[in-house]
Amino acid sequence: MTRSLRLITATVATAAAVVALRADVPHVYAIKGARIITVGGAAIPSGTIVMRNGVIEAVGAGVDAPKDARVVEGAGLTVYPGLIDMGSSAGVDQTPALQPANLRTTEEAERWKRAQIFRPDFDVASQIRGEAPEVVRYASAGITSVLALPGGSVVKGRSALVNVAGPVDEPPVGNVGDYRRGLQVVKAPVALHIDFPNGARGDGYPASLLGVISFVRQSFLDAQHQQMVNQRYERVKSGAARPNYDPSLDALQPALQGKVPVAFEVNTAREIGRSLDMAKEFKLDPVIYGGREADQVATDLKARSARVIYNVNYPTRSRAFAADADESLSALRTRAHAPRVPAALQKAGIPFGFSGAGLREPRDFVRNVARAVREGLPADAALRAMTADAAKIAGVADRLGTLEKGRIANVLVTEGDLFDERMKVKHVFVDGRLVQIDDTPAQPERRGGRGGR
Repeated sequence: MTRSLRLITATVATAAAVVALRADVPHVYAIKGARIITVGGAAIPSGTIVMRNGVIEAVGAGVDAPKDARVVEGAGLTVYPGLIDMGSSAGVDQTPALQPANLRTTEEAERWKRAQIFRPDFDVASQIRGEAPEVVRYASAGITSVLALPGGSVVKGRSALVNVAGPVDEPPVGNVGDYRRGLQVVKAPVALHIDFPNGARGDGYPASLLGVISFVRQSFLDAQHQQMVNQRYERVKSGAARPNYDPSLDALQPALQGKVPVAFEVNTAREIGRSLDMAKEFKLDPVIYGGREADQVATDLKARSARVIYNVNYPTRSRAFAADADESLSALRTRAHAPRVPAALQKAGIPFGFSGAGLREPRDFVRNVARAVREGLPADAALRAMTADAAKIAGVADRLGTLEKGRIANVLVTEGDLFDERMKVKHVFVDGRLVQIDDTPAQPERRGGRGGR
């Protein structure tokens, strides 16, 4: 055997050994003898849940732990589906661009501004930073998935549902490594996000709230026209003017076709009403994101089959106020009423999930939802909003949100009930892998903090 042939044979054998190693490494866990809250069915007072290679293999009272499983003794512990925070910009690369200083005309300024505020083709999934520390720390709060949000304003782009930790980085067989950025993505896109600021940054149009609303509406009209022109060109081709290629207008087509929901990031009853009117005009599938006054328009929300992603980053007293300064009555009412909105939505039959966008600490996500429970939201409805209902809004109810055979193995194990102030996160599994969690107590926040404790 020649030296080159021996070298090739050795290389193939090594590759085969690596393949066998990767195939034989057991990612198998069993949590035994724990109380299991499946969310999808009745609670199991004492049962076992088995996870194999990222998927729930079995769950029930009569399930035995496989011989090849790493067993976690669950006596005195409670197992929940991993929690879903429906709003975070952590771990997403999206640095805002600065306006160039050499723009010579109003047309150039407005063209640059359009590129910043009209980005329906921006896809968060392509900008995820895997294993970003600010994302992984969500696991310490029992959050296993987050809705990664696009930054910017007006027509912001498309969100993605991502797991907070990726699979183990195993060595590649060939010379080229695997594409890892997408390993944490559960679904993309989830929704197209639009907000209505009082004015968009940068020179030129639009410069006011009504201008922004008109800009968004005109964008959907332009996208409809673009679709008709393209369809006509495909029919005629010869002798017809070639349509202009505009990826931004093309990116609006799935929303106009009802294939991708449109999340309107609004809070007041008036803003929500305007959003629902726009959704009705263009036959969009609406989601209200934020929803501070969503309970005031519950009838309209139900009529439009809209869902709500309610932000539990409750308003707090501004640090700009002196200790003895008075606040307006409306501000005090808004702050007192904010934790009561979820109970009103549940009573009205409006599907909703929770977002912790803007919270300083991920663990305040559960604490602030617990405030809504104390203000009248049933605990089981709160849990569903953080699991099964959130998964349904994100379009992944067949993969996440409940503890059932075949679901992605995102699992939370606690000591104590989820909404108990003394609850402690003991174990977190993401994609069936045990995640190292930081159980260091959060530092007390100064007056005016965002935790809502």
